[in-house]
Amino acid sequence: MPLIQVTLAKGRTPEQLRALGQALTDAAEQAIGAKRETIRVVITECEPEHWFAGGETLAELRAAGKR
Repeated sequence: MPLIQVTLAKGRTPEQLRALGQALTDAAEQAIGAKRETIRVVITECEPEHWFAGGETLAELRAAGKR
């Protein structure tokens, strides 16, 4: 049973998250021949203030127009 885990900063719509889950399921089905009903996708969202890149939070980077 494949388990795909993805961590994203918060900010996507429910429709975008659903599309990502479907696309990842499709990819696992095609790439490794897994049965669709056995594929699990877990999307974890974190606050932009808890996501760091280069020592700055994503919230700071977004506010500065860097992301």
